[in-house]
Amino acid sequence: MKLKPVLTGQTDFAIKQPTSGTIPYTIHGPAPGDSGMSDRAYVLINVLPGQTSAVAKALAEIKEIKTIDPCWGKPDIIAIADIPDQDALTQLVLSRIHRIEGVTHTDTHLVYRLKEARTK
Repeated sequence: MKLKPVLTGQTDFAIKQPTSGTIPYTIHGPAPGDSGMSDRAYVLINVLPGQTSAVAKALAEIKEIKTIDPCWGKPDIIAIADIPDQDALTQLVLSRIHRIEGVTHTDTHLVYRLKEARTK
């Protein structure tokens, strides 16, 4: 039996997708039409050898970063940021994260809102 992935996150809105014979999963995201929520981005961060702890400490000082997960392999750290808009994300990554000593590369993924498919 092929299992579907489990998608997780922390928001107030979730669409549950149970299907017969598979593991149910949840897509987390802002409620449709909710303009008051900030955007979320996943920032995958590669660092120099031996610098993961120091980079994680520096990331912890940035208020927009909500979670910091050091990982085996690449990336070395996955951070989740809540930002008001894409311009703020640009400033966060290019002006703040890239300036942290030990950071060598970032790969940033902005989360988007899923809309239900329309049926004819």
